[in-house]
Amino acid sequence: RPAIMIYVDNWRWVTLFLLCLARSAPAKRIFRCPAECTCSKDSVICVGSSFIPRTVSNDINSLSIVNGTFPEIKEATFSLMPSLQLLLLNSNSLSVIKDDAFSGLPHLEYLFIEGNKIGTMNKSVFRGLRDLTHLSLANNNIKLLPKDLFSGLDSLIELDLRGNMFECDCQTKWLIDWLKRSNATVSDVYCNGPGEKKGLRLKDVPDQHAECITTDFVLHQTLSTQSMSAELFFYKEDIYMALAVPNSENCLVMEWDHIEINFRPLDTITGRSVVGCRAAVIHGQAYVIVTQLFDGSHVYRYDPKQNKYVKFQAVEASNISKPNDIEVFPIGDEWFFLVVDSSKAGLSTLYKWNETGFYPYQYLHEWFRDTDAEFVTMEGKPHLILASRSQVPVIYQWNKHSQKFVLHSEIPNYDDIVTVKTFQINGALHLAMACYIGDSKVVRWTGKQFEEVQAFPSRGAMVLQPFVFKEHQYLVLGSDYSFSQVYRYDEKKQEFSKFREVYVQWPRSFTALSTDRRDFLIATSFKGKTKVFEHIPVDSSL
Repeated sequence: RPAIMIYVDNWRWVTLFLLCLARSAPAKRIFRCPAECTCSKDSVICVGSSFIPRTVSNDINSLSIVNGTFPEIKEATFSLMPSLQLLLLNSNSLSVIKDDAFSGLPHLEYLFIEGNKIGTMNKSVFRGLRDLTHLSLANNNIKLLPKDLFSGLDSLIELDLRGNMFECDCQTKWLIDWLKRSNATVSDVYCNGPGEKKGLRLKDVPDQHAECITTDFVLHQTLSTQSMSAELFFYKEDIYMALAVPNSENCLVMEWDHIEINFRPLDTITGRSVVGCRAAVIHGQAYVIVTQLFDGSHVYRYDPKQNKYVKFQAVEASNISKPNDIEVFPIGDEWFFLVVDSSKAGLSTLYKWNETGFYPYQYLHEWFRDTDAEFVTMEGKPHLILASRSQVPVIYQWNKHSQKFVLHSEIPNYDDIVTVKTFQINGALHLAMACYIGDSKVVRWTGKQFEEVQAFPSRGAMVLQPFVFKEHQYLVLGSDYSFSQVYRYDEKKQEFSKFREVYVQWPRSFTALSTDRRDFLIATSFKGKTKVFEHIPVDSSL
């Protein structure tokens, strides 16, 4: 080829190489100072800016924006300013700061966010600022900061939180605890509330652990059966439960499994129209009393050889037409059980144990459609309280001389009571009375009479059951027409307050069980499944 042609080809390749090299060389970013800002070699100061400048010199180590109108800072807003050591964002319209807003600032030491409109912040706002030594969030509208907001700020030596509106409640507990143990210098911060805490320094707020631990009821086990009642009993150091299951016409006896932490079937006592099952452990022997609408009532005794309950005796029940409740209790060394009759033609009947079985001992309360009975000791003497659908509750007192119950008094002004349950608050006897139509009531014994303490709206109520878990006094109100409402007693207000709701379809009873260091609430249902709820602690400061 001619030499001139070779020369031209080589020049083309050299030219192409130089062009490629020019394109691959890093272009120096051209920085133009925004109109609202004043810029120097290493700092930018902006006043009244409507935005945050994002293209600044890599050498900038100080950025200040004041009186700006931008409302938020988005993620990685300052990531193109890796040399920043000071960032000041004061007196802007700032109300939202997104997570990781300051990511990409490994050398930032001073961060001032003052005089804005920030109510709270996201948890990961300051993530990655390991070299930050000074942080100010003064004079914002902060009422709440997310838990562990300052975790990861390992170099922090000074924090300013003055001029905010902190509510010193459980959600602020973490901050109060952090301030007490932090090595950083923190300006005095004061509570805006609640109540008596207003004006206190956060560091001086007393420990809130007890008041910040609340509780909840979560579903633990669902049994496949409907049931009318669940009666717990303890036999040979084990826990058992007798369920009255009318739709299957049986009484289901279940045993508590301490390994699986639930109930498992032990025995099924078959009958006809079973409406009640109640256990009694007498002289070391376990019995189950089964009441029926037809074919009378029977007592079954546990046979350890067969590991089941076998029929022990038929109970004479000629005066019982519609059994509604069974109450078992001792008086001295004697054992009794009472079958409450809810028909107009029946008699609530007291039975007594005589070593060979139970026999009718006394007839109570004729023709009054009794619904429930509660045995209680009042003023050191045994009493029976009978509730009725057709008259006010009546109180029978045990007479030592006649060895019988004698009508003692009434609880006036309370009609149509479905159930009556006793409990204690601060040593004072109380009754919880469920009313199907009208308000259910809690009354307190004064030493002479019962006086009303609190009323609960309760259309369709079938039970108002008191129980105690973890030193908390509860009431659960079960209704046919709404969720079951759990109330908890407030010592300061001296009354029950709404606490939680649990869903149980057509509830008929609630039974408390504490075992294996755990607490459970058993809820029977006339039309749904029997449920076991666990009572668990919840830290509301988390």
